[in-house]
Amino acid sequence: MNNTFQFPVRVYYEDTDAGGVVYHASYLHFFERARTEFLRTLNFSQNQLLHEQNIAFVVKSMNIDYRFPACLDDALIVESEVVEVKGATILFSQILKRDELVLTTATVKVACVDLGKMKPAALPAEVKAAISK
Repeated sequence: MNNTFQFPVRVYYEDTDAGGVVYHASYLHFFERARTEFLRTLNFSQNQLLHEQNIAFVVKSMNIDYRFPACLDDALIVESEVVEVKGATILFSQILKRDELVLTTATVKVACVDLGKMKPAALPAEVKAAISK
């Protein structure tokens, strides 16, 4: 499980504060989009999983380290790697870079949830198999 998925991000005005620096919560959006697109590259749509299996992926925990600021118009790359897959959770390591400079790192534990019961659910076998490759 050492495949790194790369997702490009451009910083728009809406991502920044009045000084043109990326607002801290915007980093969460960048990381979320990268995880969603990672699943899409494995041929899984979160919308499809929601409607067909009544499951969703929710952030259970996140540890984020802001090292350097990103700014308006920056072209960035989010690198996402699956660190661990368990019964109902996926642990991601994510890095946000500008060129080779690491701006922000995050460790994100995502849980699979049965939306009807609002309780953890086992990852679908096909999702677990695709992620574990």
